[in-house]
Amino acid sequence: MAVWIQAQQLQGDALHQMQSLYGQHFPIEVRHYLSQWIEGQPWDAIDLENPQEEIKAKRLLDSLIQELQKKAEHQVGEDGFLLKIKLGHYASQLKSTYDRCPLELVRCIKHILYTEQRLVREATNSSSPVGGLMDSMSQKYHQINQAFEELRILTQDTENDLRKLQHNQEYFIIQYQESLRIQAQLSSLATLPPADRQLREPSLLSKRATVEAWLTREANTLQKYRLGLAEKHQKTLALLRKQQTVILDDELIQWKRRQQLAGNGGPPEGGLDILQSWCEKLAETIWQNRQQIRRAEHLRQQLPIPGPIEELLTELNSTITDIISALVTSTFIIEKQPPQVLKTQTKFAATVRLLVGGKLNVHMNPPQVKATIISEQQAKALLKNENTRNDSSGEILNNNCVMEYHQTTGTLSAHFRNMSLKRIRRSDRRGAESVTEEKFTILFESQFSVGGNELVFQVKTLSLPVVVIVHGSQDNNATATVLWDNAFAEPGRVPFIVPDKVLWRQLCEALNMKYKAEVQSNRGLSEENLVFLAQKAFSSSSVNPEDYRNMTMTWSQFNRESLPGRNFTFWQWFDGVMELTKKHLKPHWNDGAILGFVNKQQAQDMLMSKPNGTFLLRFSDSEIGGITIAWVAENPNKAGERMVWNLMPYTTKDFSIRSLADRISDLNHLLYLYPDRPKDEVFSKYYTPPLSKAVDGYVKPQIKQVVPEFATPNPDPTANPTYMDHAASPAVNPQHTYGLYPPIGDPMLDPDGDFDLDDTMDVARHVEELLRRPMEGQWSGQQS
Repeated sequence: MAVWIQAQQLQGDALHQMQSLYGQHFPIEVRHYLSQWIEGQPWDAIDLENPQEEIKAKRLLDSLIQELQKKAEHQVGEDGFLLKIKLGHYASQLKSTYDRCPLELVRCIKHILYTEQRLVREATNSSSPVGGLMDSMSQKYHQINQAFEELRILTQDTENDLRKLQHNQEYFIIQYQESLRIQAQLSSLATLPPADRQLREPSLLSKRATVEAWLTREANTLQKYRLGLAEKHQKTLALLRKQQTVILDDELIQWKRRQQLAGNGGPPEGGLDILQSWCEKLAETIWQNRQQIRRAEHLRQQLPIPGPIEELLTELNSTITDIISALVTSTFIIEKQPPQVLKTQTKFAATVRLLVGGKLNVHMNPPQVKATIISEQQAKALLKNENTRNDSSGEILNNNCVMEYHQTTGTLSAHFRNMSLKRIRRSDRRGAESVTEEKFTILFESQFSVGGNELVFQVKTLSLPVVVIVHGSQDNNATATVLWDNAFAEPGRVPFIVPDKVLWRQLCEALNMKYKAEVQSNRGLSEENLVFLAQKAFSSSSVNPEDYRNMTMTWSQFNRESLPGRNFTFWQWFDGVMELTKKHLKPHWNDGAILGFVNKQQAQDMLMSKPNGTFLLRFSDSEIGGITIAWVAENPNKAGERMVWNLMPYTTKDFSIRSLADRISDLNHLLYLYPDRPKDEVFSKYYTPPLSKAVDGYVKPQIKQVVPEFATPNPDPTANPTYMDHAASPAVNPQHTYGLYPPIGDPMLDPDGDFDLDDTMDVARHVEELLRRPMEGQWSGQQS
């Protein structure tokens, strides 16, 4: 359930605390109207200590302002008019406040969300009216906190029993000393005259008998107390183990799984504050019980009484040591993972953290952490506790870091900020495996002591698998390996085994998650898009989603084997689509202007039922990272017949010259975006504004795109002398009004209606370069 929904149910002091979070720095109205958007953003993924993260923060700020403006535009009616003005004002206010320091916005919102979650959680646990809104997460937190309360009561109870036992034992020792004194007096009677001895002996014998009877009775009582205390400790340790299992094997493992999925673009794993507070409570309770058990052992040594208690205490001591060892070694974690596609000779960062460092005072003698890169085989041997002889598979620069304690947050962590992989040593690859399928991991290890060197721990933790590349061209295939591993790795696996084939629907979830994250869009892949991808992946023509539901896809089909008739794999094609969309088409994808996942035949079927000039945008089947325009128009060779035309695909190279919106604006024969939206209604807000007038006698040229078969001549060639028309090929302009290139007999459009712009782009660049040179004599007669 959304935090904001629960926060609005707060009452009394909790409500006042929540309201005090807001003000001019961040108005509560913004929180209210954008609650779902705010809670869906990766605030926790931004490291506030890293200035390089400012780009991400700026992106979030811009998105926030855009969402506010969008919300304002949709307000209607009298009340809506006022709200529209108010939200627009807030958008301007936030931009002016945080534009130069976007990380402060992230800090502000993280603080707000964390505090709201804490207030809601506290209200839930105190059985307030919010309790009725508890979701499964709140219920789980409630159970964990209840268990901690039970542990607190048990630990307090054993503390009271231990004090009582100590008091009784001290009194027993006093009485025992009294019995020794009586015995000494009896022994001294032998030196007295018989009359005196007979007078005093009966009294002393009676006292000795009374004291010895009391000692015997009290020894049995002490033994029962000791056994009772040991049994209570057994109960406490059993509950401790159970609670630790819930926190470490459930909650912490789930956090790590979320961290792994976040590498594929899943929602952020969330902060560690709650987990740390639980681990610290565990550490505190474990340590208190360990000290109690040691005190009980000391009492036993002080007054040995025959019985099973010695064995029980030894077992308890061993158990509590195991528990604290498991806690310390499991809470040495990687808070910020190194990049999973790791390029040699490139700086990278990582952060490790000990969740119980503050409570165990580890920071009193700050430990040093070392980072090493090891292979999959070395990781496997490490987890089997085999001797790896400190082997590594490469050399990392700046791989040592001291853990620092941050007083304000209570965290003990080591920030590796400037690591660099200098070289990598690869193993012999198996079969068809390429270098981009070979997995490594960064091993972080340290040693520290607790309790005044009483316990010394060797701790190690492995990063998520990393794929090492030496050139950017390998990034695509390396990303595929990482995506497959992150999506389908099972908890507790042997490093780094993943299934060779997975259900198509599972892969669809991973692809959708990755697509939304890469494109940074809330518009993911629809069922129709996924059917298109299934058709491509399985070379199928079925349009029924159920036909693919139980099909499986192997790793080889995903990124080893080329698609039929192509020289690229399924993943390489899909990754090219993501890259193109992310870099050049994001706003159009978000607007729904790009159908994208449509093949040529489907496009033809869709367009033939529409009026001439209707067009759609679809991703190219034949080229990685390409998008084409398909439109319906008359067939120039057959009067009265219509056909669907397709431009040769645009790529990133093309859009670096002229944007998609401007290209569509240039093409006057494109009238309606499928199914029936006027193109200017969809794209005009993205058109490049007209060029300014000539300055200092120079005119700036502009490239325009023309498809000659469909070009409309400009009736007044002097009307806009600042524009150059960019023909789709140097051969194709029969309209002499442009007068740039002599006509050439080569055909522009192939028999399928495809049109190649590659050569044109080269010519356009050449013309543009010529026009940048001073040519006052040539242009002076045309200037107005």
